Amino acid sequence: MNINLYGSTGVIGKLTLKLLSNYFPNYKINLLCAKSNLKTLVNQCQIHQPNYVYLDNPNKINQLKSNLPKKTRILYKNDLLDYLENSKSDMSILAVSGYQSLKYLEPILKNSKQMGIVSKEAIVSGGHILKKLSKKYQCEIFPLDSEHYSIFSHFNKINLKQSNVKKINLTASGGPFYKKKFKSLTNVSFSQAIKHPKWKMGYKNSIDSATLVNKCLELIEAHYLFDISYHNLDILIHPESLVHSIIEYTNYTSNLIYFYNDMKIPIFNFLNNKENINFYEKKFTFPRNLNISLEIVDHEVYPVFKYFKSIDKTIPQNIIKFNIGNQFAVDLFKEKKIKYVEIIQLIKEITSLKLVSDVNNIDNILNYHDILFEYIKSNY
Repeated sequence: MNINLYGSTGVIGKLTLKLLSNYFPNYKINLLCAKSNLKTLVNQCQIHQPNYVYLDNPNKINQLKSNLPKKTRILYKNDLLDYLENSKSDMSILAVSGYQSLKYLEPILKNSKQMGIVSKEAIVSGGHILKKLSKKYQCEIFPLDSEHYSIFSHFNKINLKQSNVKKINLTASGGPFYKKKFKSLTNVSFSQAIKHPKWKMGYKNSIDSATLVNKCLELIEAHYLFDISYHNLDILIHPESLVHSIIEYTNYTSNLIYFYNDMKIPIFNFLNNKENINFYEKKFTFPRNLNISLEIVDHEVYPVFKYFKSIDKTIPQNIIKFNIGNQFAVDLFKEKKIKYVEIIQLIKEITSLKLVSDVNNIDNILNYHDILFEYIKSNY
């Protein structure tokens, strides 16, 4: 079994390599791809001896070349796409952040028998053609984000038909401003907004957790990944962050999918889907005194969710505008150019823009992003 890692120097990539070393000696690291973290990439190559390596920073290629094992070959920008077009891999993990991850999506699907994906932007922006591409290239998709993994693993385990599902609820921690009315947060600082009560994340994910945009985007992912209508998808606030999804069935029974909030679990199970390796860590043992709370979303605390429900999500351009509008607003808040409570207004303005363009293939989707960014840069 060989595996390619896209985003090997990030959190997911590092965790995957650790799990492969500890549990899967039969796997061969075929390709490691990174954006610019030369030091970590060189260290990974020396330890794992991949066949190929790709660094998306031409200024560091000479340094990379002089520090590689003899057997590892560098793939340059054009080489990478050509290699993917003309080779086949058993497994790939796409863990590249940002909408630019889209440029890897189709080549990876063409190259791989199975793809684990944790790139939110790729699914949000390209989800409307993802299943078509997956079917075209006969590549099986495994979602690795915890909420979507919980649904996916349950569907697979019991061979459940989506037609028997009444509703799927994703859970949200509530973020740092849990139960605080949005209008009261006028003067909150950037450092307050990124202070998540449960775990440390990058600033973008932390702000998105505070506003609940992250769960709006995850509903989009669930819609595309599982062919579930938006009318059958919802969010519940769950501060304990232990239940990842709740599946309600047409026969009035429900399943609460629980596991510790640790990416080791979905990544291990993806790697293990063709193996039969035992995975044991004591901290994952089910507690005997578990208390959980579940609450409906208060629109006065999370008004962005109310707005999200109102937009026409059957139009992919609206989803892309919503996502980009949020990204732009979060960056302005980080730069202290707008207040926290103004994030939602910018999302509304940009989502309402009348910018029309085809998004029926990856190139068109990337071009639509460029059009939006150029417009925003010129007008805001």
